[in-house]
Amino acid sequence: MDVVSVEIADEGRALVVLWNEGRRRSLSAEFLWAQCPSAAGRVRRLRGGHRSPPAALAIVRAAVIGTYGVNIAFSDGHNRGIYPWSYLAELAEAPQLEDFLL
Repeated sequence: MDVVSVEIADEGRALVVLWNEGRRRSLSAEFLWAQCPSAAGRVRRLRGGHRSPPAALAIVRAAVIGTYGVNIAFSDGHNRGIYPWSYLAELAEAPQLEDFLL
């Protein structure tokens, strides 16, 4: 499953990922921030920390890193997480708020 494109959407409140088989998923900035694979994010989750994302959090940059994944920079200055494509696919399978809204 290869990623065709990623784009920042909804004024930075989401990242839209399109896979080559046509699947498209929008992942919220808050969700991606909370699931960041950076060392700081992993330590926070391992220690049971559930710090809330900053108010008005937005994605300010999404830079593709070769064939490996994407680096996401957030409006709070956090920019150290590189999300491998396989991890983004895993996150895309997780239930999102819009899955429950009519």
